[in-house]
Amino acid sequence: MAVDVTIIGAGLGGLMLARVLHVHGIPATVHEAEPSPAARSQGGMLDIHDYNGQLALKTAGLMDEFGGLVLEGRQAMWLLAPDGTVLFDKADDGTGGRPEVQRGELRQMLLDSLPPGTVRWGRKAGRVRSLGGGRHEVVFADGGTVVTSLLVGADGAWSRVRPLLSAATPRYTGKSVVETYLFDAGRRHPAAARAVGGGSMIVHAPDREIFAHREKGDTLHAYAGLTEPEDWFAAIDFTDAAAATTRIAREFEGWAPELTALITDSDTAPVLRRLYALPAEHRWDRVPGVTLIGDAAHLAAPNGEGANLAMLDGAELGEALAAHPDDTEAALSAYEQVVFPRSAEAAVLEGGGAHGSETDSPTPHDLIAAFTRNEESR
Repeated sequence: MAVDVTIIGAGLGGLMLARVLHVHGIPATVHEAEPSPAARSQGGMLDIHDYNGQLALKTAGLMDEFGGLVLEGRQAMWLLAPDGTVLFDKADDGTGGRPEVQRGELRQMLLDSLPPGTVRWGRKAGRVRSLGGGRHEVVFADGGTVVTSLLVGADGAWSRVRPLLSAATPRYTGKSVVETYLFDAGRRHPAAARAVGGGSMIVHAPDREIFAHREKGDTLHAYAGLTEPEDWFAAIDFTDAAAATTRIAREFEGWAPELTALITDSDTAPVLRRLYALPAEHRWDRVPGVTLIGDAAHLAAPNGEGANLAMLDGAELGEALAAHPDDTEAALSAYEQVVFPRSAEAAVLEGGGAHGSETDSPTPHDLIAAFTRNEESR
């Protein structure tokens, strides 16, 4: 393949694309804004689904390595009422199709699968422009430039590459989450640890919810979700950790103390994560020499599909390029014809409420029904 492949963004999608291209003997360069692989935390746990994320890993030839990252028992899930009553208990019997791994370890596995020098760190994309004839120039914050005949935007929600293809911008979903961590939970936070159980836990009420996972090292990673406008959150000073914690905890007054402890007993300062999404039907006309994968293409409110879809995007784009070594445009067209309807379908599911519920404010029983339907459809 004569065309040079330039990927902006070393997240899971961009790295998966580089890996699949490498498997087919096609070189690629990934430019990443972060200065190093360890520059920041890569987030918590991911459930990697057998119908998308695992398909990408198989295409990349990395299923054995992936198996070594799986945290046994973490597919267990509890659904609790705000008073702490267990409403639904799904045990992890080892047959589920969504094994859990740490996101940072999954990313490192992909990095380790690439030739040295594939990723260029500290390369934050600034201005991106078309030069005509399918060629594009990327100007980086450090003053460097690259000109490429195939540019792939794997650079997330606020993609610098997307404007070459689309005028769409992410919009606030109406919900944000506040992220907390409790370390050494069994010893230091036993009540919260018992409430979360061995895998994940969901507690839902109208416009309020708490999700938590048990991660490696007996860490509880929790998200307190609130349906409030951006201005509501802007009025909270998150640089004052104690005050912000108190303000968020107030919204869960009356909930069981072992649940609110996931907010009040956090061993880290609370971190606000505003949730944004692109239009569900986001797509673009074919522009020579450029395309998008992952959140750059189909950012949606989270329910566990985003990372899986990003990896599948990367794998399928890599396969399309390998299948059309002398016709890049045919490869990009083939990829986009698949990704557009899949992204639209996933966005509808993502926007339907917590964990796949079909209502804007699902009751716990809605969540049980949705979860049961999802299990039965596997």
